[in-house]
Amino acid sequence: MNKEIKPKRRDFLFTATYTIGAVGIAAAIWPLVDQMNPDSSVKALSTTEVDISGVEQGKTITVLWRGKPIFIRRRTKNEIDEAAAVDLQDLKDPEKDSDRAKNPEWLVMVGVCTHLGCVPLGDKGEYKAWFCPCHGSHYDSSGRIRKGPAPKNLEIPKYEFVDNNTIKIG
Repeated sequence: MNKEIKPKRRDFLFTATYTIGAVGIAAAIWPLVDQMNPDSSVKALSTTEVDISGVEQGKTITVLWRGKPIFIRRRTKNEIDEAAAVDLQDLKDPEKDSDRAKNPEWLVMVGVCTHLGCVPLGDKGEYKAWFCPCHGSHYDSSGRIRKGPAPKNLEIPKYEFVDNNTIKIG
């Protein structure tokens, strides 16, 4: 009464066919999925290290990172004090200066106006910091919007100090 059930040749052929088909579909789909990954040139741009040893107090350098200008300013004691003394209630986008600058002497921010994406001019405007001439947005020495149509402060990118002379952005 115990009848042993033997696999049929047809069952083996179905299983082998399904397995080969699944491997074939995976091999066909993989290039489509893989092409969505960023290429090596984009990965190389994900971080950049900037030598800041030659930047004098009160001066700004501009570097490109991911196709955007990054303003790196070595602020004077007066600029740091002015930025820290601002009443947060006077700001459209309230943010403390200490939250924007990891080291008070250095301000690192994306140099793109938050209104329509223009590049603000340095050492201009009512606050003698950044001014976007396209639509009249004025930013202070901490990159915070003070006057004009821009809704937000200039963006602070992810950055860190590698050593006293180098900043790594990204």
